[in-house]
Formats: sequence, structure tokens, C-alpha cells
Amino acid sequence: MLEISTGKLVRVIALAREYGPENAHLRDYISGLNVDEQVNLVALVWIGRDSFAADELEDALDTARRERSAPTEDYLGGMPDLANFIEDGMEALGMNVAHEEDHLRERD
Repeated sequence: MLEISTGKLVRVIALAREYGPENAHLRDYISGLNVDEQVNLVALVWIGRDSFAADELEDALDTARRERSAPTEDYLGGMPDLANFIEDGMEALGMNVAHEEDHLRERD
């Protein structure tokens, strides 16, 4: 199970789509997440880009914790397909992306 809210994941998707993965708004948001949330975000991205399968979530989390060296916002900021990787990872884990995006729009 992920230790980052779906609302935060959808916020990252929205910021990446609106401003691009290298934008300061997204970088600030990611840097404001706690370490566990950042690790979970990286693991989810890896699942979304098929570096790990959905049933390897624990392995992805362990690897993300062990290999954490650069700031997460720097690492993820270099991924042009960041929003798609997060969406694909959420879908692979059975999370309803469209439902969460609708709720985000309602809150804005």
C-alpha cells in the first residue's frame, strides 16, 4: 500500500501537466512532501514506467529508499513523461485516477 494520498499524486500530475516537470511550482510541491511520500512517489513512477511490476511494489519502495541520493524534485523533474508514469502506476495498482482528478477539480 502506498503511503502518499491519491490527492497528492493527482496534484503532482496536474502540476506536471500544467507547468511541465521542470517547473518551480512542481519542484516546490515535491520538495514539500515528506521523505516517505517522496519514496512512494518514486516507486509509483517506476511502476508506471515498467521498471517494476505492480506486484513488486515493496521491492520498488525498498529500492527507492536505498537509492535515494539526489533531491527527488531533481530526479523527477528530468522526466518529460512524469504525469503519464504516475497515472500508469496508479492504474497498475488499481487506483481510480479519473475519480481522483474529478475531486481535485471540485476542490480548486
